Amino acid sequence: MTSEPGLVQAAWSQPAQPLADQLGVEPGLGLAAAEALSRLERFGPNELRVEAPVPAWRHLLAQFHDPLVYLLLAAVGITLLVWRVEGAGGWPIDALVILVIVLLNALIGFLQELRSQRAAAALARLTAVTSAVLRDGVPLRVPSTELVPGDLLQLAEGDRVGADARLLQAHALRVQEASLTGESEAVLKDAAILPPDTPLAERANMVFKGTAVVQGTGLALVTATGMSTEMGRIAHLLATTPEQATPLQKEVRQIGLMLGRAVLLIALVVVVTVLLLTEVRSLADVEAVLLLGVSLAVAAVPEGLPAILSLVLAIGVQRMASRSAIVKQLSSVETLGSASVICTDKTGTLTRAEMAIERVMTASGSSYPEGVGYEPVGDIRHQGRLIEPGPLHSELVLMLSGGSLAGNADLRQQADGSWVIQGDPTEAAFLVAERKLGVHERRRERFERIAEIPFTSERKRMSVLAIDHEQGDQRVIIVKGAPDLLLQRCSAARVGMDVVPMSEAIRARALADVDELSDAALRTLSVAYRPLRADEDEQAGAALEQELVFVGTVGIIDPPRAEAAVAIQEAQRAGIRIIMITGDHPRTAARIASDLGIIEAGGSALTGAELDALDAAGLAEAVRSTSVYARVDPAHKLRIVDALQAQGHVVAMTGDGVNDAPALRSADIGVAMGITGTEVTKEAGQMILADDNFATIVAAVREGRAILDNIRKFLRYLLSSNMGEVLTVFLGVLGARALGLIDAGGAVVLPLLATQILWINLVTDSAPALAMGVDPQGTDVMERRPRRPDERIIDARMGWGVLQTGLVMALATLLTLDWLLPGGLIEGGQSLETARTAAFTVLVLAQLFNAFNARSESASAFRGLFGNRLLWAAVLLGLGLQVAVVEWDWLNRAFGTLPLTPGQWMLCVAMASSVLWSSELRKLWLRRQDGQRRP
Repeated sequence: MTSEPGLVQAAWSQPAQPLADQLGVEPGLGLAAAEALSRLERFGPNELRVEAPVPAWRHLLAQFHDPLVYLLLAAVGITLLVWRVEGAGGWPIDALVILVIVLLNALIGFLQELRSQRAAAALARLTAVTSAVLRDGVPLRVPSTELVPGDLLQLAEGDRVGADARLLQAHALRVQEASLTGESEAVLKDAAILPPDTPLAERANMVFKGTAVVQGTGLALVTATGMSTEMGRIAHLLATTPEQATPLQKEVRQIGLMLGRAVLLIALVVVVTVLLLTEVRSLADVEAVLLLGVSLAVAAVPEGLPAILSLVLAIGVQRMASRSAIVKQLSSVETLGSASVICTDKTGTLTRAEMAIERVMTASGSSYPEGVGYEPVGDIRHQGRLIEPGPLHSELVLMLSGGSLAGNADLRQQADGSWVIQGDPTEAAFLVAERKLGVHERRRERFERIAEIPFTSERKRMSVLAIDHEQGDQRVIIVKGAPDLLLQRCSAARVGMDVVPMSEAIRARALADVDELSDAALRTLSVAYRPLRADEDEQAGAALEQELVFVGTVGIIDPPRAEAAVAIQEAQRAGIRIIMITGDHPRTAARIASDLGIIEAGGSALTGAELDALDAAGLAEAVRSTSVYARVDPAHKLRIVDALQAQGHVVAMTGDGVNDAPALRSADIGVAMGITGTEVTKEAGQMILADDNFATIVAAVREGRAILDNIRKFLRYLLSSNMGEVLTVFLGVLGARALGLIDAGGAVVLPLLATQILWINLVTDSAPALAMGVDPQGTDVMERRPRRPDERIIDARMGWGVLQTGLVMALATLLTLDWLLPGGLIEGGQSLETARTAAFTVLVLAQLFNAFNARSESASAFRGLFGNRLLWAAVLLGLGLQVAVVEWDWLNRAFGTLPLTPGQWMLCVAMASSVLWSSELRKLWLRRQDGQRRP
């Protein structure tokens, strides 16, 4: 006996008895209970290895791993140092407020991730799976996790296969392997020996862990468990595939590094400048200079950025959750919005994962092309008109009722009105179409099944014997099977209401119908029947399948989702390329892709074998032009995704099967299906679609693009506003003598106090920025091309706009200060406290005006001015708070302000509004430049 399950090589190519001997088991008895327990201890549980869960405290600490947070903590440290040097009097307000913001941001991110993980865990909960085994000659059910190599699996319809196993017996056994191989149709199994080089999708004598039995029975010998199974092999491939950082994560990291360098440079220049221009006489002077550096650090770093970014993404996650999408990582929403390619599986994602009759071709030459089997309710039409009772109706009833009788599937309606297919989906297609015709109840009352001749791969047909109660309890045989073989057994044909001899013309037309259906990538099945004579023995079996009456042929397909076609069109309008990657037959894949608009009619698919023949250059060329891939395995999917990423694409990969998991992990964002998706796939994906609806993916793209737009809006606002604060202090220090900012001792006076700068950040950086983060979607959000991976969120145009707006703010603030302050360029007559209060107010009001500017880079602020009520509320709140800090006595003492006269308030409003008018002029120029560039 083998000592390790992995040593069972190519079990599909070995005879049953030698394989059983190798595994030390008697096929008629199974393992002894003690031996099974021993092997379980040796080989371990039959389950896939999963990563250990990350403790909550590590998730919380991870929230602090951000360059912007590092800058804020550094500012806290400097502020505490200055406070300590000054004698630690009172509360270190600056440090406490910044620290509270940091902690609040970390808590928000932690709680949101925790909620997303809990939702994903709830979605992934499955009932415990058990398997029927034979041990000590006694059949029993055990948890599938306790299966061991050498166990004898007893398979029946509805079972989930618990481990990889070699079939010893198979009786009309069909297994749905779409989650592993991508095949949409259930695979007919056979215990016959196969060649060693047989590919995975064609190993008919093997059953695999995680697949489902949809018909028949079988006995199989377990050859591999746990990570040694085919599912385990893919799970291992998944574990070795590195996870990519999202574009948003990369961009925010770059912004943090950029701001860090800027803060250090500006603070250094200003501090050195002050030291050079000011005579330092005492430690107090040094403390003042350090406090100035802290003020600049606080002014330069948008403290609210991490928190606002998390909140905006969290709101996007909530919107997606309301559309049946669960996002495991906040930044994944934005990544999907940047996607330029969506690679999607076919079965269950673009199609319904159920077989349906698309066309019926009868012996009379009539064809029924309009929605025969797509839904279980509704009317069947022929050439645009309802089928009324008569010859056409009779032909169709025979086709669908005959096909339903010659099958073992069932179609049941649940309490909520939905329909559930039990059994083989292909057989159920006849039931669905029959129900649409409204004759299913009559068929059940009319016919009574008395015997069955099962389908086998050699026979390629299934027959049933039934009693026709409407024809005097006449016995009848009904046969369903491969058209070419069935026609050979037919001596007559049903034409309308009559039975006529089978002529060469009828036979040729029937074969032509089969070719036509096959060319349309439809699976074909024909139906025939014959009333039995009184002297014929029911036990004659296959001998009765002669001199049949041919009725017609059906074309069956796994139909595309109607909503998928609409979603694909919208994605293509948005410049997103849709690529289908499936394990199904190339002709079927091309047909579905054509129906959905992924490729033009007549297009073809590239197969996995053809991909293997391509070198790196050939693969690169193929992915540029090919939109449909068929007969591929997980390694092919990885090659395709990697090749697309190498060409600069942001790739989203959707899928539901285990075979999709490695590609989901490798892609920029993996989107797993929540209903049909396997546990491995859900673990690999960053997003889970609870409704398995491709249209939800496009909704996520739309949401992601809107979030990216809003991120640009509040970044534009925060950076330009903070630039205004930095330039106010920087230019105020450099031009102190010209502005009259020199005290009696000759020292430079700061244009703003540190507490005032902090107040500006608290009032203007939080609420307005958050309101812009939830700005309504623009009408053109899905009319633009995807954002390129190398396209910066803060591009050159935004950078110049930020600099210009910040400069105007600073000049307006300093001009107001000079206007009221004695001396300087403009002679004023107010005190330093009054002039500084007015300058402080101008800077606050300018940033509130800037909130409307920042909603668009080129569109006028007056366009859709009242479209965001939350923004108006935030601006009015900021205005009210500024009035309070200027006019209330107890706040005057805290922030070094004095009340202003009505005339001074009007001056502040007029000076602050210069930000709005200067931005309007710049936007007008940008619109004209953009118009000139258009062809």
